[in-house]
Amino acid sequence: MTSFRWRTSGSPRDYLYVSVTNSTAFSPTDTMPLSTRAELLMSAQSVSALLTSLLVIARAVSILH
Repeated sequence: MTSFRWRTSGSPRDYLYVSVTNSTAFSPTDTMPLSTRAELLMSAQSVSALLTSLLVIARAVSILH
């Protein structure tokens, strides 16, 4: 049997980006930006979209009560 050692090629920043995009699902999860700046901007956009949605839902619930 052949021994196989799995090694990662990504940095912790890449894993953080993937976790943010997968957890919020407001950004493209199947594409990886090439630059750090693009990753940060896309992560910020994803988090801001999630927060905006939560604020709109909270406001709607507040109005209904």
